[in-house]
Amino acid sequence: MAAAYITGAEVFFRMTGAYILYETAKYAVILFSLFGIFFYGFRYNAVSYLIYILVLFPGVLVSLENIGYDVNFRIAVLFNLSGPLTLGAISLYCYGRSIKFKDFLEVLDMLVMPLIATTVYIFIYAPNLRELVTGTASNAALSGGYGPNQVATVLGLGAFILYSRFFIPYKNKLVHLVMLFFMVLMAYRALVTFSRGGVLVAGVMMVVFSVVLYFSTGIRTKVKMSFKLFTLVFIGVAVWSLALLQTGGMIGNRYENKDALGREKEDVTTGRAELFKTEFETFEENAFFGIGVGNVKFEFEDELGQAVASHNEISRMLSEHGFFGIIALLILIFVPLLSKLSGRNNIYFYPFMVFWFLTIAHSSMRIAAPAFIYGLALLNIEYKEKKQPTVHKKISK
Repeated sequence: MAAAYITGAEVFFRMTGAYILYETAKYAVILFSLFGIFFYGFRYNAVSYLIYILVLFPGVLVSLENIGYDVNFRIAVLFNLSGPLTLGAISLYCYGRSIKFKDFLEVLDMLVMPLIATTVYIFIYAPNLRELVTGTASNAALSGGYGPNQVATVLGLGAFILYSRFFIPYKNKLVHLVMLFFMVLMAYRALVTFSRGGVLVAGVMMVVFSVVLYFSTGIRTKVKMSFKLFTLVFIGVAVWSLALLQTGGMIGNRYENKDALGREKEDVTTGRAELFKTEFETFEENAFFGIGVGNVKFEFEDELGQAVASHNEISRMLSEHGFFGIIALLILIFVPLLSKLSGRNNIYFYPFMVFWFLTIAHSSMRIAAPAFIYGLALLNIEYKEKKQPTVHKKISK
């Protein structure tokens, strides 16, 4: 619960300057996971994630050799490894563990509550969109004064969770309607950040969840679900139309990869393809050990003339960790898939894995959400309450 709350609140706390340390949320999730492991242990088959954590450290030694132990080294290692270590810690705790469906939904609610606060704050921060829309680039002014990429990512995640709760309704009808209202608000504000990644990922998650749910239910439920899907499609069209109206059509240009004047842009990836190419070439030149944790930033400076952080965790792992990065990625992809094939029950498994993979592919691991959501995907959900054994008292004569 605590890890879910701090994950949901991370972007809100960053945009309001509430954190002492920038990576507080990741450190907190690691700490809560370690508490859980200390008190409840971890399953023996979760040792794969222990191996995952260990294969990250050769890259640290390479970085130490290249940079030397100073402030730059500590910053580079902490910034680039805080996300992977968060993922390793939460995975160690969650893998092989079971949770009641009711409790799982409460965890999702705890994640969503801070996202509702984030949405309200953004509306207060920037109520009038038309005054702030000046082009088709990602807009921090429309994102609560913070990074549009990260804001769109968490609001998209929140919109998806509430989308799923439209099919798995709250018991209280008033709460159900209020949450549906906030789903619409989150989707709208995620859209008008002009950051496409988080919105598109949320859309893919919704499609995947709908398909999984549709094919795992009976005919009567399928009919009800079809009506709900029609309602949600109508809401989606209304949200898109409102965004077009409020942005003067700019949001349409953004998703068509056009500038404010309607001219086609050359690079649909906004520079990410060039970064990926540089990282892959670096991996080819340093295939075994990589160039060391945090060094890809300096590689960008040498090759592209700009010292920027990686936007793709997959290519970063390859360039900075080399062969060990491949091992780490194979563990992260195949361990949960094999677990799912062995009979683990989790209706959110596929959409959550989609969120993790697509988010780290366009936004790296700048926030704790991809790691935490990956951990939730590893849980086995118990949908039926276990019946307590009936105790028969022996009547003495």
